[in-house]
Amino acid sequence: MAAEAGLLERLARRVDDYRLTLRLGEKGRVAAVGDGIAWVYGLPSAAVDEILHFGDGSRGLVFELQKERLGVILLDPAANVSSGSLVSHTGERLEIGIGDALLGRVIDPLGKPLDGLTPPEPDGFCALEAPSPAIVARDFVNRPLYTGIKVVDTLIPIGRGQRQLVIGDSGTGKTSLCVDTVVAQAGQGVKCVYVMVGQKRSEAAMVIDLLRRHGALAYTTLVVGEATATPGMKYLAPFAGCAVAEGWMQRGEDTLVIYDDLTTHARAYRELSLLMHRPPGREAYPGDIFYLHARLLERSTRLGPEHGGGSLTALPVVETEEGEIAAYIPTNLISITDGQIYLDRRLFAAGVLPAVDVPLSVSRIGGKAQHPRVKEEAGRMKLDYLQFLELEIFTRFGTKLEAGTEAKIRRGRLLREILKQERLSPMAAAFQLAWMIAFNEGLLDACEPQTLPDTLQKILAGLEREPLLLDAVREEWLARLRNWLGVTP
Repeated sequence: MAAEAGLLERLARRVDDYRLTLRLGEKGRVAAVGDGIAWVYGLPSAAVDEILHFGDGSRGLVFELQKERLGVILLDPAANVSSGSLVSHTGERLEIGIGDALLGRVIDPLGKPLDGLTPPEPDGFCALEAPSPAIVARDFVNRPLYTGIKVVDTLIPIGRGQRQLVIGDSGTGKTSLCVDTVVAQAGQGVKCVYVMVGQKRSEAAMVIDLLRRHGALAYTTLVVGEATATPGMKYLAPFAGCAVAEGWMQRGEDTLVIYDDLTTHARAYRELSLLMHRPPGREAYPGDIFYLHARLLERSTRLGPEHGGGSLTALPVVETEEGEIAAYIPTNLISITDGQIYLDRRLFAAGVLPAVDVPLSVSRIGGKAQHPRVKEEAGRMKLDYLQFLELEIFTRFGTKLEAGTEAKIRRGRLLREILKQERLSPMAAAFQLAWMIAFNEGLLDACEPQTLPDTLQKILAGLEREPLLLDAVREEWLARLRNWLGVTP
């Protein structure tokens, strides 16, 4: 009864406040339509990124402003829009639902389900296009994001809030590295968003199946802009994934978003821009292609405690051709991000998996987020490895080397074997520290490549029986390692 009385009171107030006045509005019409876009005239006050309503009830997004007409992205592929259709303003911006209801779901860039289930019920909305957090709202990147991959966590560490590029030729394992990273977030308190841009349905189904079999869908949302989607949908996919992750970050949670991949995204943006008659620049990309990815990746950060303390870590993926990292889009993204993980085709062909080229890979701020003990051991090990890679070149000429040089080369080859890792087998941070101490102290020098897996398994089994914290003193680690490996001091 109280609710009905309140409703009647509000209705009566609205009737009393109503005034008969002249209301002016704009109505436009469609001039042409095709290839997922429409040209509209008659709406002079329309703004970029505003949603328009067509006469059949479908929606469009203003993308291009010209003197006499608007370029509009059609948001409903099955829309019955034709030349002469009426178009009206809404004054609204494109938003997507956010919240835990999206975990385990596969959605399109507009938030519609692609997994055959009922539409998710979000507990809020976030704009696809939003300004990046202000500088004063940001904090230093000082907490690690563990990928579970030995070569990455030790030599190319990633911090929560960092933007780390994954770059390499097609078929070198970029997607595999990203999927392994998502699987490794189990129990880490990190919610993941995996964005697929222009992927074939079979590839998307394979990734979804892998995540489901390893229990990663429980904390992951997938945003898919399929290969058969219009250029407009592919263009919106990364922004939709970023908005979903931002929703959790603004609530003080740690998130990881993977953009797989931004090369396809750039091509979709180029296609869309050419359809809108924008002047082409280098390689036919529009002049604002750098700004496209800069405004997307700048939204990745770690917020200060007074703003919730959440973080958004980004792993954008970019594809190279014949290892050419100096191409247009790769160099753009290298300059935007905080480092890159470079996957080399030659290493992949040689069976060094993951095929990470350590000399060409770098993490500019991840080292500040690394645990001090891990950072100390990794620094010693990386120096040895880089020296080995330089020395190994001379062995190709059959040059006779002195004993000290041969020992360094043997240790380097041993380390390369250690850094090899099977897919979907994430390693805990304590195990990473354990094997690094064992290597740096020479406890593994007597191992042969064929016996190395068994030796590492002894360390792993020992840690499961007698867990040690990363902060434990080094002498205690050494004593335990000698005991597990049966090595006398």
